[in-house]
Amino acid sequence: MPAAAAPWLLLAVFSGTLISLQARITGELAAGLGGDGFAAAVISFGSGFVLLALGLLVLRGPRRGVGLVLADVRGGRLKWWQVLGGFGGAAFLLAQGLTVGALGVALFTVAIVAGQVSGGLLFDRMGLGPAGPQRPSRRRVVGAMLVLVAVGLSMADKLGGGFPYAMLLLPLVAGVCVSWQQAVNGHVKNAAGSAYAGTFFNFVAGTGALSVIFLVHAAAQGLPDRLPTEPYVYLGGLVGISFITIAVAAVQKLGVLLLGLCTITGQLVGSLALDLLLPHGDTRVTAATVAGVALALAAVAVAALAGPRAGRVVASSDTARSADADADAGRVRR
Repeated sequence: MPAAAAPWLLLAVFSGTLISLQARITGELAAGLGGDGFAAAVISFGSGFVLLALGLLVLRGPRRGVGLVLADVRGGRLKWWQVLGGFGGAAFLLAQGLTVGALGVALFTVAIVAGQVSGGLLFDRMGLGPAGPQRPSRRRVVGAMLVLVAVGLSMADKLGGGFPYAMLLLPLVAGVCVSWQQAVNGHVKNAAGSAYAGTFFNFVAGTGALSVIFLVHAAAQGLPDRLPTEPYVYLGGLVGISFITIAVAAVQKLGVLLLGLCTITGQLVGSLALDLLLPHGDTRVTAATVAGVALALAAVAVAALAGPRAGRVVASSDTARSADADADAGRVRR
């Protein structure tokens, strides 16, 4: 690896820590809203949508990309469900708002990674991504199994009648949804010729889905009776846009494989650091949690070493899976 790539390696790891930071911010926003994770998720995702929509008013290229995507959907060149990748991001944000306070960022992140790796194996085999069907290698299967073991190890000393098992399932399922999101994002990126436009469609779909869920929940349970006064808890959307932007820029220098490995490394290390240095609520870091994070890192490395395309399985960014098609972007209809 040339020395010029070192800054990009650091940026890729940093983008992973931003994902963990977003999880903490959304969790604290939910706590400030009286435990309403539904409201926290829609505020976080919705704020990102507003920022991106404002950007479209002044950026001509992304506006053109949005038009290209809509034209491809109308013409049948892009499936309508392929522009709904934001549903995966919505599941991720909802899981953050509902479970981080009880599980802690570290255990939440290990569960998310388990879902991502497992879902990546499944969707690669199904051929949902732009690269088509890919047979999983032994290393990738072993990596997926190890990361599931890491989840069990992380919760080994938390087992008992009071452990929120149902809450652990939410980030696992959300991780699978994120893998599906990454698969369909590649098709949208190809159609738009613009990462910004692809990200915008993600936020449109995610904000729409979360808004419906929030309204149903509010009709049954009522609205939050207070809003947090701390400004930083409203920055989740901006943080999300930031780590996506870093990933889009870094993939040109590092490739998908190395970007994915660095991003998840940042996620795992960042989540552990947050729980150690800035504990929140009743969560605590135990030796089992640290061991689980270490095993998950090893599992990611095993999966990543499977070959040049394995990075599509472990990438955490919303746009990482679509990066394999960057070289073909110039052939997108103008």
